[in-house]
Parts: sequence; structure tokens; C-alpha cells
Amino acid sequence: MGKKRKHSDSEAVAVPKKEDAAPERPTRTLLGWKDNNDNDEVKDVHSPFFRNKEKVLVTCSRRINYRYRHLMLNVVSILPHCKKDNKVESKETKGATLNELVELKNCSSCLFFECRKAKDLYLWMAKCPNGPSVKFLVSAVHTMEELKLTGNHLKGSRPILTFSTNFEKDAHWKLLKEMLLQIFETPKDHRKAKPFHDHVFVFSIVDDHIWFRNYQISVPHNEADKLPRGGLDKMTLVEVGPRFCLNPIKIFGGSFGGPTLYENPFYVSPNQIRAIQKRKNAGKYAKKVKAKTRRKMHEMSNTLEPDEFADMWKE
Repeated sequence: MGKKRKHSDSEAVAVPKKEDAAPERPTRTLLGWKDNNDNDEVKDVHSPFFRNKEKVLVTCSRRINYRYRHLMLNVVSILPHCKKDNKVESKETKGATLNELVELKNCSSCLFFECRKAKDLYLWMAKCPNGPSVKFLVSAVHTMEELKLTGNHLKGSRPILTFSTNFEKDAHWKLLKEMLLQIFETPKDHRKAKPFHDHVFVFSIVDDHIWFRNYQISVPHNEADKLPRGGLDKMTLVEVGPRFCLNPIKIFGGSFGGPTLYENPFYVSPNQIRAIQKRKNAGKYAKKVKAKTRRKMHEMSNTLEPDEFADMWKE
């Protein structure tokens, strides 16, 4: 047998080629991706332009009425950038619970439908976690199923928001306008939104109440009646629904609480309205009792003389 060949020290050690070796994976830092070959320079992954990442959490309290639950589902259907969640118990600590839910769902705003006594509906509209927040009393509720209107628009399309000129009147209306604009406006590049504008959200102030309407933009599509760009004379609006009215109660500086920035001086709670109505009904009953007593007193003071022919036919 031959001897094993000894390796000489002069022979070069085999070095893997650069092309065969996999490139080193860059490390991730708080400021971006850091490439090890770039002399500790950090690449900025943020885009230079602003991107609207608004997401709205929509939820309700327990023991909510079926009509108000349908209204909440209608609002969810017209807001493609919203997220639903389970019902929340309506307690004093609901603010902390909702703020935690908003953070877990990676949202920036919240719409909370709170039902009291199975009759009254309150809407909390909040920017989380730092505020501000608004509490509304919701009235004149009409859902899509209830109205059965002829309007129809594409689900997930972006709405055009219009506001009446009254919103520029006072500071609290300007704040409410900005909050409604941020919450109800669908972001441009949202994954569930479609790049069309085929309906309008109308917010108008009448008698210090905010009235909401949703209209479809109807455009004729026949070749003969086809509109040129910017031709608004033949466009019509067809109502879709839902309808509701918002009566602002208080505006808070924080999320679901904090210092009171505005309080509506003309607000009357539904409990007070029901108490006044009960007093009116009780007054009607008291009037009936008094009239009955007066009638008896009148009959006692003015007795009739006995009729001599009363027993004539009894024989």
C-alpha cells in the first residue's frame, strides 16, 4: 500500500466564492432596516408622503334594542374602514375597556352605541387614546330595512362628505365637523375600499341637531344621455339610508371622559321628558276624579222630587 500524501503548508485553503455564499440578512432596528455593509447607516422605510390609516372600531353595549342593533349594522356596512367587536358592558369603567379594545384592534377612533332602559340610544364618538370625545343622544332612527328606499350604491365605495354652512358658526360645531370628517371619511388606499365616489353623506344642522342622510349619485349611462366630465345638471340624488339625528350632549377633552369642553344648555334628558308626560297624565286623572266628586256633590245638593207615576206600571 502506498503512503498517504501529506498536505503541504503552501497549498491554498479553499475559500468559498462570494457568489456561492448567501448575503447576510440585515438587522432590524427601531428606526428601520440596518445593513451591515453600509457603515451603520440606517435606511428609512417611511414614505415621504402622508398616508391616512384611519380605522374605526364600532361596538355596542349589552341589552341593546333590535332597531338600534340594525342601525349599528347599517353604519358598519357603509364604513369599509371599520372593525366590529363584541358587546361591552355599560359601566363606569367602559372608557378604559374601550380604549384597550381600540388599541388591541389597532384602531384610532371608536363609535360606541350605548342603550339605556331599552329605549334611549346614546352614541359615543371618540378619538383614542387622547381624545376628544363626544356624547350624542340619537333620535329619529330609521334603518335601511325599515325604509326600503330605491337608492343603491356600491358597497365599499368612498363617500363624498357634505356639511351645511352652520358648522362654521361656532367653535364646538367646527370641532364636531372635524371629528365627523375623520371618522366617516374612507381612506384612499384602504384595502377594503373601492376607488369610486357614487354616494354622498350629508350632515346638516337643524334646531341644534345634526341630521344624517345617505344619498346615491344617480348618473344616466345611455349613450344618448351620457354626461360630459363635470356635467352636474342631469345628476340626481336618490336616498339610500339609514337616517338618524344626533343631539350633542357634552364634548370631553379626553377619550370617553376628561375635562368638559362644551355642554349643551338646551339638552333635556329623555327621563325628564317621560316624567313631565307622566305628570300630565296624572293631572288628567286628577281632573277626572275632581269632576266625578263635583258631580256627586251637585246631585246631593239638588235632589229630585219623587215621581208619583214611577210605580204605576209595576202592578
